[in-house]
Amino acid sequence: MSALTGIRALLRPAAISECAEIELLRLLRRRRALLGEMVRRELTQQYAGQVLGALWAVGHPLAQIGVYVFLFAVVFNTKIGGTYALPLDYTTYLLSGLLPWIGFQQSLLLTSTAISSNASLVKQVVFPIEILPLKSAISSLAPQLIGTAGLVAYVFFTHGIPPVTYLLVPLLFACQLAAMAGIGFLLAATGAFLRDLKDIVQVLALINAYLMPIFYLPSWVPDLFRPVIYLNPFSYMIWCYQDALYFGRFEHPAAWPIFGIGAFLLFGFGYRAFRRLKPAFGNVL
Repeated sequence: MSALTGIRALLRPAAISECAEIELLRLLRRRRALLGEMVRRELTQQYAGQVLGALWAVGHPLAQIGVYVFLFAVVFNTKIGGTYALPLDYTTYLLSGLLPWIGFQQSLLLTSTAISSNASLVKQVVFPIEILPLKSAISSLAPQLIGTAGLVAYVFFTHGIPPVTYLLVPLLFACQLAAMAGIGFLLAATGAFLRDLKDIVQVLALINAYLMPIFYLPSWVPDLFRPVIYLNPFSYMIWCYQDALYFGRFEHPAAWPIFGIGAFLLFGFGYRAFRRLKPAFGNVL
């Protein structure tokens, strides 16, 4: 019945202001201290009581990265690079696409339970529950930030001074955060009604990692299956990061407006859907 309640709430007419996004930004400006504190707690409390504590938030993705690098770069001995078309080595190609997906995947998992796992906060009239998906999305960027810093150091020591396109990475982080927040609002709202959502997201995220050009070049894919890569909206985010971190040029120029505009449209759509479903949260938690 909870899932049906969510569908009815979404279809029910609602007076959604045309300036909903501006209202959200104003809320974040007023509650930025609360948001910062909740992000800090998200990073520390997840591993509270463990010997290494919050270091596991970085250790898990680094271990995952290490496994992939060992498997594809060492065991399979995949070699590319040294040409204009493919300037750097395979490890750089792999990490330039894998790091943003690890951050995005973490955000998908955390935001899918952002509302359902915080029932006590949601039922408080005065608490701004819009912060719950946002703090999960923001905290998911921490391992990616550390991994990207490691990638920059790796490129510097193995290939020299990184290309100027590395300066575009903060812009990509901003677009990625907008996309993660938009999807996070949708998942958080849906997860309040569908408790299986986290498991569904986990399976789909694992599958999707192999449907993007992270571990392979698009040219390696048979022509029959290549359209799957271009139909996958996450591929455009990966291409933007690869342009900035691997190619050092706009190898995929169409991906940049698609990713940038799409991210902020998704942010607005996700938040509006969240606002519409918000009144029904208390009835299903």
